[in-house]
Amino acid sequence: MDSEDELHDANDYASVDDYYSGDEEDDLDMEEDDDYSCENADEDDDTADYFMANASVDGDDIYTNRSQKTYTVLNEEDIRQRQEEDISKISTVLSISKESACILLRRYNWSVNNVHEEWFADEERVRNAVGILEKPLVKLFNAKEVACGICFENYSSDSLQSAGCGHLFCDTCWRAYIGTSINDGPGCLMLRCPDPCCGAAIGQDMINKLVPDEDKEKYKRYLVRSYVEDSRKIKWCPSPGCDSAVEYVVGSGNYDVTCSCSYSFCWNCTEEAHRPVGCETVAKWILKNSAESENMNWILANSKPCPKCKRPIEKNQGCMHMTCTPPCKFEFCWLCVGAWSDHGERTGGFYACNRYEAAKQEGLYDESEKRREMAKNSLERYTHYYERWASNQSSRQKALADLHQMQSIHLDKLSEVHSQPPSQLKFIIEAWQQIVECRRVLKWTYAYGYYLPEHEHTRKQFFEYLQGEAEAGLERLHQCAEKELMNYLNSDEPSKDFNDFRTKLAGLTSVTRNYFENLVRALENGLEDVDSQVSPSSTDIAAAAGTSKGKSGKGKASSKTRNG
Repeated sequence: MDSEDELHDANDYASVDDYYSGDEEDDLDMEEDDDYSCENADEDDDTADYFMANASVDGDDIYTNRSQKTYTVLNEEDIRQRQEEDISKISTVLSISKESACILLRRYNWSVNNVHEEWFADEERVRNAVGILEKPLVKLFNAKEVACGICFENYSSDSLQSAGCGHLFCDTCWRAYIGTSINDGPGCLMLRCPDPCCGAAIGQDMINKLVPDEDKEKYKRYLVRSYVEDSRKIKWCPSPGCDSAVEYVVGSGNYDVTCSCSYSFCWNCTEEAHRPVGCETVAKWILKNSAESENMNWILANSKPCPKCKRPIEKNQGCMHMTCTPPCKFEFCWLCVGAWSDHGERTGGFYACNRYEAAKQEGLYDESEKRREMAKNSLERYTHYYERWASNQSSRQKALADLHQMQSIHLDKLSEVHSQPPSQLKFIIEAWQQIVECRRVLKWTYAYGYYLPEHEHTRKQFFEYLQGEAEAGLERLHQCAEKELMNYLNSDEPSKDFNDFRTKLAGLTSVTRNYFENLVRALENGLEDVDSQVSPSSTDIAAAAGTSKGKSGKGKASSKTRNG
């Protein structure tokens, strides 16, 4: 695309962005503005109508949803504070100790509501289930010496400890019992009295009183982690090395969340963020990428079994004369899989096999060839989508690196050279952030496309049209941000056309955002817009939002979209 044309398109869409900001007077002026007309208007009007109508109808909702977070990022201190608040709440309402409240909450997965419901429904049953006893099970006598229930050594009664049930054990045995349990893992949070017949729970007060500091810290970490891992609405960030968790408002729709470490992931399945593709599709795609089925497909499509030993053999030379590897060493024809001793000039020589063609006409090889051809087509189709999925993934990683470099190094240089504060250059950061996000969306649309049923031709055409428009817009934006920006980064003097570049890049960012918002919306709606077309043509596909056009009472804008 020529630079002048790009600038023109960007200026047009920059105005469009202002139009959708809510200025009614500008809305009316745009309808009469000749700057929005261009060649091939009939065809491109429909294209623009689709994207602009959708933007006008749902644009406000998109920006509202973007600003309203449906989740909260929690660091370790936040988690501890919430945990303490829940423990204090239960302790106060039920009039029990904090240690007992902690045991109760752990039993009911840290759900305050569940604890309330179960406790007030049947307090005695809950006490017995979790091991919170109202009175000791064993009467304590005023004997000078009492035998430890584990080592059976005699100790003075005041040097023995009990979990509240009355079973006495010496400090040494308690430390060994609790320490071993803590070292075994999070199961120590549900620790019970060492007596085999007793179910009394061991609270944190016993832990703090008896074990060394190292074991106390382990126990506290297990306790904090249980608050997240047992909860239905909090999950750890899956990014390596991150200790933050994300609390999600269940039922709020979009599962994509971004942690304080900048890692975006799906709260539902904890895979990387994959909107607009569903978790089920992502799971199938990831499994397919790692499954042995693709190896088998490749073997089936590119090899044939030896007629004698049945081992798969790949043809790596032009000659049809195949020799199996030792110890088999069977010689056969690649085409008809018959013994090579039956071949010669009468069958067409080394590079052809008339017997195969004749047999194929007779139908002898139809079934096996059909399976091989299907496997080959399946492999080629998978390769098509996987290559594009992987390419956009690598492009996104590169864009992330460029974004970080821009924020840490280049922005200060541009600010100094052009005598502008960094706040005036945020359009560059916004462009790179848009590129990163769009690469992520585009990557997952290829997984979506792979699982789109082949027989649904109209939906497939509509999907590929939307995907193609979005991809073309992204390529224009990425090229502008990556290559044209270098002219200004490599210059030590201010450039006269830097403001023109600002307008162009900001405009392309807005254009690309609109394209991808429409793509995301269409996929999340199951491409239902195209279902209303009775006999869709290429024009119908381009204008598949006929109903959306009707919804918009505002002026329309057209723009020429070109691949470049």
